[in-house]
Amino acid sequence: MKTSIATVCLSGTLEEKMQACATAGFDGIEVFEADLVVSPSSPAEIKALADRLGLTLDLYQPFRDFEGVEEAQFQDNLRRLEAKFQLMQELGMDLVLVPSNAGTATVNDDAVVADQLRRAAELAQRYDVRIAYEALAWGRFVNTYWHSWELVEAADHPNLGVCLDSFHILSRDDDPARITDIPADKIFFVQLADAPDLGMDLLPWSRHHRVFPGEGSFDMVGFMAKLTETGYDGPLSLEIFNDVFRETDPVLTAADGLRSLRWIQQGARGRVTEAAAARVELATMPKIDPVETIDHVEISTDSPDECGALLGALGFRFAGQHRRKAPQLFVADGVKVVLSPTQSGGTSIASVAVQVADSAKAFARARALGAPLVSRPVTADEVRLPGVFSPGGTQLFFVDEQAASWPTEFGSDPDKLAQHSATMRLDHLNVPEAWDHFGASVLFTLAMLRMEPLEAQNVASPRGLVHSQVLESPQGGIRWNFNRVPRTYTDRAGQPVRYPGHIALAVDDLEQRAREATSAGLTVLPIPSNYYADLKARFGLDDATVTRWQELGILYDRNADGEFLHLYSETIGGLFFELVQRVGAYNDYGPGNAAVRLAAQQQHEQLTRAFGG
Repeated sequence: MKTSIATVCLSGTLEEKMQACATAGFDGIEVFEADLVVSPSSPAEIKALADRLGLTLDLYQPFRDFEGVEEAQFQDNLRRLEAKFQLMQELGMDLVLVPSNAGTATVNDDAVVADQLRRAAELAQRYDVRIAYEALAWGRFVNTYWHSWELVEAADHPNLGVCLDSFHILSRDDDPARITDIPADKIFFVQLADAPDLGMDLLPWSRHHRVFPGEGSFDMVGFMAKLTETGYDGPLSLEIFNDVFRETDPVLTAADGLRSLRWIQQGARGRVTEAAAARVELATMPKIDPVETIDHVEISTDSPDECGALLGALGFRFAGQHRRKAPQLFVADGVKVVLSPTQSGGTSIASVAVQVADSAKAFARARALGAPLVSRPVTADEVRLPGVFSPGGTQLFFVDEQAASWPTEFGSDPDKLAQHSATMRLDHLNVPEAWDHFGASVLFTLAMLRMEPLEAQNVASPRGLVHSQVLESPQGGIRWNFNRVPRTYTDRAGQPVRYPGHIALAVDDLEQRAREATSAGLTVLPIPSNYYADLKARFGLDDATVTRWQELGILYDRNADGEFLHLYSETIGGLFFELVQRVGAYNDYGPGNAAVRLAAQQQHEQLTRAFGG
């Protein structure tokens, strides 16, 4: 389907927004009136710019406070509306959005409202303009999409139709099922917006917290499926009011928005039957099976000796250095870590390689989701791993059966590496994301690997609230935790501090592993004694067990499904490791312990700096 986006979604001037939309690959835009009013460009110049950029001008919006008023007020509203029709002719536009009256409506009479809408449509017809009537979720008398359709149907004019907005429908918990009862040719426009479940009033929720489809809590794919069943084949447009989007690079925001439109169309294809007429209009992307295995993780570090020693203490063995480059391979049972030395930049997860059936198809899917390709030159006798950049900058590579021989470049036999006892496994990854691309990174990974989101959580850190979103593959083979870092994540002196990411490794006997690792030189993050006093009280644990865990730095959680024991290494640059033991069917991550860890890490960093450690 044709893609569009409202200029209100982006930061910058109208001209900059239009350039960003064209660069991202949108087909058209909605012109938000406030953007045009403050623009130095004339309507004719905006039209010419759109033509040069290859953008259509799909919708002029909004024309507020129109219907449901006394006759004298209505006549003045018609005067205002006619002026907008004349402006639209200069822009070369033929569709205007009229939202239901939320401010000046005084007449709660459907017959009067329908008559006023019909008279507006008659005026629009004289200018070859159409009106898309939209029910605002907070409209005074009209606040549901079905009510807006009943009024449009009663008005019965070819120049009048409805605009369906997913936020206004889903934020009220309205059932979109009846959308299929609206004739497709009377759905003049569709606006898409998701939102997190914040439990707040509709108006501030809408004005500040909308997000792109797939980044919130609404069933956007279900909404899109119902829309497809109507036969609608017009523009799919994003209308996102979001404070973060208004401050970030419009090119990046536009690219993230287009990705969400491709994702929602692909999702809808799986929900509707092939008989649905509009299904063929939905954008497609190469289909892959849900990804269940991480092949290896690459760590970039300016402290390779320190990182190598940490890996050794955790039980990894050095498996070889790349025959042509500096990276080294470390292996522990089935877990493979590539250590890539750098001159600067600290320590972080640089890339993640996942196992797929067909790397070319996976790469094509990533490109369809708008991911830039990673260029890593290789020689003729080296394995080429296709890869892309995620929105947050982490590189994602695809390893199929043909590429599985890559460890030979480090002098290792892949067949022997596959023969292991599996006493250590990759449990999950925890990756920090900046506030301006957190949602985009989550959506890209979810869509790319076909993962499922768990319920999001907020974790209190000493430097602000951290929003955490876990994605899991259907069979639990991959767990990937994204943390949205507070905007001002600084130390007490106000200097920027890197929020640490980490790699979690699952073991069968954490106490035994902890003793072995500390004997081998592992520095375990010290946990405050207050935590263990509280632990004993909460779970009724015996003194001997709590004392052992405190000595080893082990944290604990328990629920109806089982138990969870884990400990953290010290942080090197921006990365640390976690050892975990899951008992029974426990599938959580120790709720509450993350806040303890963040506070302990800050305390440990301060002590280390103070004593020059």
